[in-house]
Amino acid sequence: MRAAACQALVLLGMASSLAAQQPRARELGITPLIGGTAGRLDAITDVKGVEVGHATIIRGAAGPVVVGTGPVRTGVTIVHPRGRQSNDPVFGAWFTLNGNGEMTGTTWLQEGGILEGPIGITNTNSVGIVRDGILEWQVGTPGLQPWGLPVAAETYDGTLNDIDGFHVKPLHVREAILSARAGAVLEGAVGGGTGMICLGFKGGIGTASRTLPPEQGGYTVGVLVQCNFGNQRNLMIAGVPVGLEITDLEACTAGAMPSSSASPSPRRHCAGGLRRDDTREPVELGSIIAVVATDAPLLPHQLKRIATRVSLGVGRMGGFASNGSGDIFVAFSTANPNTAMTNDSTQLTMLSNARLSPLFAATVQATEEAIVNALLASQTMEGANFTRVYGLPAPRLIDALRKYGRIR
Repeated sequence: MRAAACQALVLLGMASSLAAQQPRARELGITPLIGGTAGRLDAITDVKGVEVGHATIIRGAAGPVVVGTGPVRTGVTIVHPRGRQSNDPVFGAWFTLNGNGEMTGTTWLQEGGILEGPIGITNTNSVGIVRDGILEWQVGTPGLQPWGLPVAAETYDGTLNDIDGFHVKPLHVREAILSARAGAVLEGAVGGGTGMICLGFKGGIGTASRTLPPEQGGYTVGVLVQCNFGNQRNLMIAGVPVGLEITDLEACTAGAMPSSSASPSPRRHCAGGLRRDDTREPVELGSIIAVVATDAPLLPHQLKRIATRVSLGVGRMGGFASNGSGDIFVAFSTANPNTAMTNDSTQLTMLSNARLSPLFAATVQATEEAIVNALLASQTMEGANFTRVYGLPAPRLIDALRKYGRIR
């Protein structure tokens, strides 16, 4: 009965997120400013075979944290490289821009160059249970490989979420795995991104894609991010210092903590018209996880080069990989089916290094837009200790772009 109630809550959270989807960068005319040609869905699922699923857990009104009870603002996101019914591994690689974070399974990924099974993304304290949940599903599903070293990654959502309550359970991992689909991807405060904060605004899950012209191979690069990094004042979008234009929407405390509270919020109280104090030294403790998919025939050493280019997209948004940030990226190729794991000699197709530059540019562009989409999709949220984090208002973003002559 308890499991059924939890699952109903997950589905309710996902339905609410679906209803709340906001205009994306492409719909607002921002995609051309970033550059490149977006795919049909402008999502990681533009790479054929890729599926994405979420389990979203939202429980309890904003207020003081009661460990084990709430408020709960967390979840799990799953990316299947070839779909959840496939037992065919892909070539892959990973890169860490700054390693104050965790992504399991990377030792074998680096050694063998092979990514087996789905990729999970969640909060910092739940990365272990997501890793185990993937393995439990894998070994219990006929036709799939009965062992593995799953890739599971995390960013910290403890500002809005009762992270020490360990609310992510195996049933949530399974829900994210089994709900994964091709097609449009839910973004914003969903799945692992439910409680995340990005560049001072409400963050979470975002995705985008770029398709190369036929003369460059017609390949697609898709990126999915869980963005939880950066300072608001550093936010840049399409080259415009948006964070310097919007200074009155800093995270704040929307209620009074009881005097007996052992962990009062250090933030100012919310009040209309108060502007951010840019004389204070900013503290940057966030993280970002990025998953890059492509149908270009690349081998692991080339995918490593692709993964490193995510860093440039993060930098274009205003990230600088601070000491406290976990900026970890994984890339895979869906080309060369039925070759990554074989007992015999095999023949592969490989794109020459001389043809990689367009894919590098596509990765940077898709990363930047994926982060923008995460910000646009995420609405204002209140949670742990009455913390309120504002969503990035699209009209004010457009005003800033117009002020700098970037958009009409």
